[in-house]
Amino acid sequence: MSPEATALPPVVDAATWRRELDALRVREKAATRELDAIAAQRRRLPMVKMPDYMLTSKDGPVRLVDLFDGASQLITYHHMWSPGAPWQCGGCTGFTSQYTRLEFLRSYDARFVVVTQGEIDEALAYREKVGNEMEWYSTAGSPFGADVGAGPGEGFAVNVFLRDGEDVYRTWHTDGRGTEQISHTFPLIDLLPWGRQEEWQDSPEGWPQSGTYEGWLDSPDIATLYGRTPS
Repeated sequence: MSPEATALPPVVDAATWRRELDALRVREKAATRELDAIAAQRRRLPMVKMPDYMLTSKDGPVRLVDLFDGASQLITYHHMWSPGAPWQCGGCTGFTSQYTRLEFLRSYDARFVVVTQGEIDEALAYREKVGNEMEWYSTAGSPFGADVGAGPGEGFAVNVFLRDGEDVYRTWHTDGRGTEQISHTFPLIDLLPWGRQEEWQDSPEGWPQSGTYEGWLDSPDIATLYGRTPS
């Protein structure tokens, strides 16, 4: 997206700029404290025991508890899927492309994987096509995806689970814009003077704005960034 701006922020002296920044910082710090309070409430959520679901990995059938790979905590991103489509959801493809270094989660006794409704062979072929390096699992033929808010045709979701021995519990869930909190894409864009440049945003008069999603990269774009040649 390269809209032409018809207005720019006002130019002021350094003292005025600092005063305005300090006023904004009060709200930013309040938001940080609120996010801390939300995280504290999240840590106090109850949990629900999950059935012993069977999924499919690159090596064959696996139990839900196997997805933890020995860790106690698990995050699953449920990738939207259209069977037989040459390119899957650009938003999901772009979202998961952010996670190229996940080893740090091991220090927190946790793991993060992708789960999709696609059949495993098709899912792994797409994973290779776009260059994604996360671990992918298929819930095709299993009620797991539908039971955690990401069944066929239901869109994407993030779920968090806790393992106690062989027992698995669901502790948290979000979808829609709730997934932005685990993304670095939008937080970086929101720092920019023109922001996301989407029509729904509250922006000053004359700021460049286009339709929602117009600035998003599509799946072939993501593949190119991964070093793949879209076909």
